Amino acid sequence: MGKGRDMGREDGGILQILASCYFWASLFLVSALLFPIPIFLWLTTVLFDRRRYILHQFTCRWSDIILGINPYWKVSVEGREKIDPAKVYVMVSNHQSGLDILVLFNLHRHFKWIAKKSLFAIPFIGWNMALNGYIAIERGRGRSKLQMMDKAAESIRAGNSVILFPEGTRSPDGALQSYKTGAFRLAIETQTPILPVVIKGTHRAIKKGGLLIHKNDQIKLFVLDPIPFSTFSHMDSKGLALMVHEKTRLELQSRP
Repeated sequence: MGKGRDMGREDGGILQILASCYFWASLFLVSALLFPIPIFLWLTTVLFDRRRYILHQFTCRWSDIILGINPYWKVSVEGREKIDPAKVYVMVSNHQSGLDILVLFNLHRHFKWIAKKSLFAIPFIGWNMALNGYIAIERGRGRSKLQMMDKAAESIRAGNSVILFPEGTRSPDGALQSYKTGAFRLAIETQTPILPVVIKGTHRAIKKGGLLIHKNDQIKLFVLDPIPFSTFSHMDSKGLALMVHEKTRLELQSRP
């Protein structure tokens, strides 16, 4: 009996390794095959689509394909209708996993990422991020953060929502970490409403620091009610960060 249990655990480990190899191989293969399309879209729309809306919408469909060919994960989105396509937001989300980026594309709304500069060097995926005009930041460099804030504010004034992870890094266990103030200072300075988004379950799908994927059909994305500027016009960035953090924490706790 003991030997049988050991064999079962070994088989499960092998299956997990095979599933992980399949995911990463399919991610890069599909990305390589699709990459000529964003190049074509950029070349044909750059003169009239300054926000790169069309290119971003294609990138959302790119993400749909990657998630769709992986039988290990099922993603549900609740509250997408709360996002007014005619409005610009500072979007803030908790950060549980490297998978969060793929999942947030499921919003199918226009926005610009603020992401680590190193991600832009990833073949096909990072190159597409650059074509989209997403905003890079070098972690730990004060000057880079200031430049990022300037670019983000400029992007908002150009009619783009921006999305940030106020925790600054992925949670090791899915628990919500404290929020840094940068995103909220941006919202105050640009007088832009905040749109909180809550991710649940991705930390079980790909754990921080690992490459193995885990079966999880309960990845959920919740869009909370937008917070208009009039609600927080009298607040400082620290108080605003605490308020949005509490809304996110309660949402995480209340959801199964």
